[in-house]
Amino acid sequence: MVYTAALLSGNPGLPVLSEEESVLEMIGKYFLQLTSPGRGTNSARRGSVESCDDRENSPVAHMDAGEEHEEQLLEQVVTRHIELCLTEAKASTLHCQVLLLPCHMTARVGQDVVRSSADEPCGLRGASIKVYVEGKEGLKPVGSFSIDPSVTPTFELSVILRADQNDGWPALKHIFETDKVLKLRPEYRLVKRKLYSSASPVIHDFY
Repeated sequence: MVYTAALLSGNPGLPVLSEEESVLEMIGKYFLQLTSPGRGTNSARRGSVESCDDRENSPVAHMDAGEEHEEQLLEQVVTRHIELCLTEAKASTLHCQVLLLPCHMTARVGQDVVRSSADEPCGLRGASIKVYVEGKEGLKPVGSFSIDPSVTPTFELSVILRADQNDGWPALKHIFETDKVLKLRPEYRLVKRKLYSSASPVIHDFY
């Protein structure tokens, strides 16, 4: 497993979420188009990232490329939010100077979060997303966010990342104290819970 020495300081140089407002505006317009009268929208197309089943139906076939592009944008926004949560929690909650992440891990999580939301009435826009890191001391909350604060959440997604139980990272011992280095494992868990339903939470483990 290849790891990236990410988030080395309090200001890791992550992209500022300056694009988020424009992304949300684009998403809002996209959903308006999907729900506007006169659109031959399939009733099964409820989520924000569902693909078109009837590809031979010309009125909706041209929307496939747009949906794929929107899905990628949503994944990028989720990925940035997760990285921001981890960055802000380094000193206050995780108590580390260096946070090591498996390569492309946050991108994978972002992709799975978007896919897990596809069957919801408002898609990812109806999600309240909470991020945790599980370690020796149990679960630690490191942040929460929603993609569209104007939408009342209908379900909650808990992203549970897992800390490596081995202390520190040998390659960095000569730079930082061992207890100041935290490494995350590539495995993680998503727990999906509907907020207005008595249904049991749905748990997915990813390796």
